[in-house]
Amino acid sequence: MTDRTTGPTTTADRQLARFLRARGARVRIVAWVLLLVLGSLALVIAVTWRLQIGTTDARMDTALRTEIEEFTALTASGRSPTDGAPFASVDQVLQTAITYNLARPNEKFLGYLDGAFRYQSRQQSPVLLANDPEFARLAGTVSVPVEARYAGAAGEVRYIAVPVTLAGDPARGVIVVAYFADQERSATNEAAALMVVVGAVTALLAAGAAWLVAGRILRPVRDVADTARAITETDLSARITTGAEGRDELGALVRAVNAMLDRVEDGARAQRRFVDDAGHELRTPITIVRGHLEVLDVDDPADVREAVALVDDELERMNRIVTDLLVLAKAEQPEFVSPAPTDVTALLEETLRKASGLADREWAALRPAGPLVVDLDAQRVTQALLVLADNAAHHTAPGDRIVLGADADRSSLRLRVADTGAGVAADDRERIFARFARGSVATRRSDGAGLGLAIAGAIAAAHGGRVELSDGVGTGLPGQTGPGATFTLVLPLHPGTEVPPR
Repeated sequence: MTDRTTGPTTTADRQLARFLRARGARVRIVAWVLLLVLGSLALVIAVTWRLQIGTTDARMDTALRTEIEEFTALTASGRSPTDGAPFASVDQVLQTAITYNLARPNEKFLGYLDGAFRYQSRQQSPVLLANDPEFARLAGTVSVPVEARYAGAAGEVRYIAVPVTLAGDPARGVIVVAYFADQERSATNEAAALMVVVGAVTALLAAGAAWLVAGRILRPVRDVADTARAITETDLSARITTGAEGRDELGALVRAVNAMLDRVEDGARAQRRFVDDAGHELRTPITIVRGHLEVLDVDDPADVREAVALVDDELERMNRIVTDLLVLAKAEQPEFVSPAPTDVTALLEETLRKASGLADREWAALRPAGPLVVDLDAQRVTQALLVLADNAAHHTAPGDRIVLGADADRSSLRLRVADTGAGVAADDRERIFARFARGSVATRRSDGAGLGLAIAGAIAAAHGGRVELSDGVGTGLPGQTGPGATFTLVLPLHPGTEVPPR
């Protein structure tokens, strides 16, 4: 049989569990704050109460001794302070001593004669010690001064009992000074009770304040969770805004998480772009290969040789496309470049030697005026210069001049590839740096994928620099037959780099 209460109870339990999970950290913070406040208050109240009780006990002991000293001084002469006549009896001594001394609140003077109660001070007391036979037995029959405590009906009694004798009188008297300690301490106990009440109210206020403060402190943490839940496979744009401007640990956490999300989004964007670019550019050669294979006549050797040559060419182009795309993908990683001190003149000579095999052009180099050593990744910079050189070769004709040059000022190194070809049309100056873009002016059709300038730009950006395109006209190259174009890698220099005069 199914219990009908199971469903609602389970739902309520789940809601409570969700609430506790949502408020768990906040509740724990408040609990710890409350525990610390209560512990601190309890320690303060206990120490304060103990010190006050100690002070009260010390005051009572001092008052007891003082009263005994006053009794002793009063009876030391052996004469009555009333008429100056000698004391006639021990009874008279007790009466005079108790009559001439005024008891304080919670203080009591008693006189005993031969073990029996005889006199007491007039002040009211919580309990009549005169009617307490046990106290009379302890204090009223002493033969030597005694300082002790007695637990009576009114609580603790602190007392001093001093025997009194008089020459010629065989009676034995005792003067007792007593303090009702519990009543004397009542003011301290009431103050401690008041402190407990005030402490409880303070703890509640502290808990409320801690709840509000904890909510405010934990808000960035909740935003982190909300942002994480808002991020999907297709949308990585969500960012945490709360606390991002703070300079404390939570602000640092928010900024670190946002920076991590930026890296994740950049990585995902690069991955999507790689997939999109690869799919876009590889679709054409795949379609070409499939189309030729579908109509291939396997019985015709000439047709087979032609198809194999075409497939091989397309596969080679696909290989170049994938290689270029991988370079661009790696360019977004921090370890893409590894700068090291590099001789710019030697780099230029090596690049010129490699570039001269790209095409039948008139290759030349404009070297720096003097020694120039710069921190850069020689392999990546060489790759960028070769990309620019290959681009220049594709947009020039045999006999055109291509010049590689380098110079530097105090802030940057400028590596140039200039040609005397057809130049770059005004409408193409911004577009050609995009992936898979080709200029509209060329002496011959490029068989590349349109990724060269994007690769050069990525290498320059990895060094903290950029690629610039000059206006083209006025390159000043000897034998220039067209408007020409000059692409320049502008790489920043570290402070202190020695730069030869220009």
